[in-house]
Amino acid sequence: MVPKGAARFSDLSYGTLGLALVAVGWTLVNRSYGALVLPSLADTGAALLRIVLSSDALAAVTATVGHAFGGVAIGAAAGLILGLIGGVVRPVGAALAPVATAILAVPPIVWVVLAFLWFGTTGTGILFTVAISSMPILFAATLQGVRSRNRHLAEMATVFRLPLSTRLLRILLPDLAVMLSPALATAFAISWKVALTSEVLGDGSGIGGRFAVARAHLDLPEAMAWIILVVGVVLSSDALLLGPLRRWLSRSRTAMPSRLIDQPPKCASVNAVTDRAC
Repeated sequence: MVPKGAARFSDLSYGTLGLALVAVGWTLVNRSYGALVLPSLADTGAALLRIVLSSDALAAVTATVGHAFGGVAIGAAAGLILGLIGGVVRPVGAALAPVATAILAVPPIVWVVLAFLWFGTTGTGILFTVAISSMPILFAATLQGVRSRNRHLAEMATVFRLPLSTRLLRILLPDLAVMLSPALATAFAISWKVALTSEVLGDGSGIGGRFAVARAHLDLPEAMAWIILVVGVVLSSDALLLGPLRRWLSRSRTAMPSRLIDQPPKCASVNAVTDRAC
């Protein structure tokens, strides 16, 4: 078995190698096609340093983070609640499934335009667009997780009259963890794309608005610097927020002993449990 420290070091090494390959490819494209296609790493780095040292960077990052996190929180909460209800009440799930599919099939740019027509070019429109784009993903994952849950454990919980909190945290959540972890990562990534698109086309707030200004000025190094900045923010937030959440969900999945999953209860009936015979 490979030690965890060695595995993490190996992952870090390969990640560094990947970034180095991107830098090499960037340099080759710059030297082959010129700065009008892709600015040099030096010019982009200088622009990035200038942005980071300015007071404008914090305001832009804060606005975009608020749009992305706020929208995905609303969408995830709605998708989780509707998915739980739809998984438990099958007719509700059957009715909501095609609606979620239809919402997911609509391109995000359409929701951006509709949100601006309904709410104007404000933060509310951006939050709505991010929420409506991420909600079907969490709904589908939660619905599938509830429907594929271990019914044997659910029956045991009913027989032994376990509290609702225990049923949710020890039985339902481990089954949902398998579905929710990748769904949250996908919704999180989409939320940034949708938020930036809305900012570019909307009121010009956040990183998207700053990128639109750089594009209008044909300042390619600054435009690329804003892109690098948002990538850094996304990777950092994923590592700091979604990383611990994924590990917690993974622990929840493995917390339930396998013997409880594979073995039936020793009690033969509900009456046996009621009579304290087991």
